[in-house]
Amino acid sequence: MRFVVQPGGQLTGEHRVPGDKSMSHRSVMLGSLAEGITEVAGFLEGEDALRTIAAFRQMGVTIEGPEAGSLEISGVGLHGLVAPQEAIDLGNAGTGMRLFAGILAGQNFDCELVGDASLMQRPMGRVINPLSKMGARIDSLSQGRPPLVISGGQSLQGIHYDLPIASAQVKSCVLLAGLYAKGRTSVTEPAPTRDHTERMLNGFGYDVDSTNGVIGLDGGGRLMGTSIDIPADVSSAAFLLVGASIAPGSDVLLKHVGMNPTRVGVLNILTLMGADISVLNPREIGGEPVADLQVRYAPLHGIDIPEDEVPLAIDEFPALFIAAACASGTTTLRGASELRVKESDRIAAMAEGLDTLGIKNEPTPDGIVIEGGKLGGGSVNTFHDHRIAMAFAIAGLRASAAIEILDCDHVATSFPGFAELISSAGLRLEAR
Repeated sequence: MRFVVQPGGQLTGEHRVPGDKSMSHRSVMLGSLAEGITEVAGFLEGEDALRTIAAFRQMGVTIEGPEAGSLEISGVGLHGLVAPQEAIDLGNAGTGMRLFAGILAGQNFDCELVGDASLMQRPMGRVINPLSKMGARIDSLSQGRPPLVISGGQSLQGIHYDLPIASAQVKSCVLLAGLYAKGRTSVTEPAPTRDHTERMLNGFGYDVDSTNGVIGLDGGGRLMGTSIDIPADVSSAAFLLVGASIAPGSDVLLKHVGMNPTRVGVLNILTLMGADISVLNPREIGGEPVADLQVRYAPLHGIDIPEDEVPLAIDEFPALFIAAACASGTTTLRGASELRVKESDRIAAMAEGLDTLGIKNEPTPDGIVIEGGKLGGGSVNTFHDHRIAMAFAIAGLRASAAIEILDCDHVATSFPGFAELISSAGLRLEAR
């Protein structure tokens, strides 16, 4: 599938984007490992999260739904999983593979994790290394690439691990393995990252403490079933936030958006660029802060993106690159090497697409320099990356000619119904 976006338009109306992908993954994982029933509302029915459901069903967990975003999970406890009959295929889900590695390292059965062509090229050494220090046995191809063959029956020992880079996925992987380890498992973050795992573990009755950047837990506890209401994903909301910010005449209200303080980098960065964003009706649902966001068009200006905001906006940078392309002056990003190992090399992928659309940019090993300018049209490659596809879709709001966006099938991994929702908001998009 490809998108063809005609130039111009504006975004208006009231919308609710799908549920948070990170929380959807974790709700199924912890609900499956809990004792008793877990009820989930607001679940993201995207391909990545559905793969997580399928994986736990392979390991003997009864999960009813999803139906209209609702799930009922009959948890089997931390030691109740059974060996799958075949390899677990996680599709395009890098989050899924890294978190599953931590869970499966503590099981008494062998397991193999595979994925699609994109996922099989993504490096997993960053989770294999700490898990091996804990006593796990994981075999992989060169540079830690999947498939991951995880040997069961290993006795895990708690460790303290200093994260070499800020990564919520690595942190979560180590903490999940720590549930099965003897003694205490802790990690130190070089910068704060999303804390959904810690919050959700506490919600399932498992004590996790965080002091001065050190997050830790003791092995051998129990998870108890609970109820979870997943807010709308700020990473998906980012495309409408940027789209409304760059398109004159836009005025959009986004409902029930997750406002976790480790995820609001996109709001902070856009505000620094001059965006007109109002936070309305802030509240807390199931331990997670949410709010409604109103965003109106405002002229943006280039900035040096503060490095302490980078981990708080790591998934939103494709959208932010489009904001930078439409801003006056220069935007500079540093400290974002993590973007090189996402579903695609997002720095390289966005740089190539911006080149095609006539926007001057200079990639660096850990970032990019973007000169704001006039967007043209052309055909851009997504490198099978859902966020690249959606970023260039919203670029059409300020383009002077049509933009053709190739290979958009993966959009469904995080934002099912994107084409329909963004079209109803006012983007002139056709999926072909």
